[in-house]
Amino acid sequence: MKFFIDTASLKEIQEAQDLGVLDGVTTNPSLMAKEGIAGKDNVMRHYKAICEIVDGDVSAEVISTKYEEMINEGEELAEIDEQIVVKIPMIKDGIKAIKYFSERGIKTNCTLVFSPGQALLAAKAGATYVSPFVGRLDDISTDGMTLIEDIRQIYDNYGYETQILAASVRHPMHIIQCAKIGSDVMTGPLSAILALLNHPLTDSGLAKFLADHAKVNQK
Repeated sequence: MKFFIDTASLKEIQEAQDLGVLDGVTTNPSLMAKEGIAGKDNVMRHYKAICEIVDGDVSAEVISTKYEEMINEGEELAEIDEQIVVKIPMIKDGIKAIKYFSERGIKTNCTLVFSPGQALLAAKAGATYVSPFVGRLDDISTDGMTLIEDIRQIYDNYGYETQILAASVRHPMHIIQCAKIGSDVMTGPLSAILALLNHPLTDSGLAKFLADHAKVNQK
């Protein structure tokens, strides 16, 4: 399973990259706003800076919701770098735009997916990635992992090449559950990735090893 980080923070992206497990980055308008990135030129430069840090795909989301405007915006984003994946919302014009981009070899990420039917439409349109939001489903007392399971079954039934990119991942157990189900990718915060490092027995075991070593090596 590929690990993407869901942030626009260059510092966090660099930290995840330095860890050696990062496969890509996802962003959205809210994450860009959180970093204070405003204005078209600044946004474009920021996406380029992200591409210079990581080796994998970088999802850049369109702001437009109308077909023609999404096409124009998406083509501009795709020109930034070959790593850019045009992120398109799951709406009627979005599906049309995904079909347009897929026919022209431009990678796409269909975002804001909350049902198997939406994921099926995205795959039929040729999306590179589909992003089901597991955490937001959990927020409304719905099991987000059931959606991942349903999409996995549908895609496997028919051999769709669209990759499941589990989004809105909140904590390490989300990551483990996605891996067990067979999600192709997960995207989440740096905190969730780093949390996978932690186990109390690792901490206590290391402390014991170091203490024993110190005992026999005292001067």
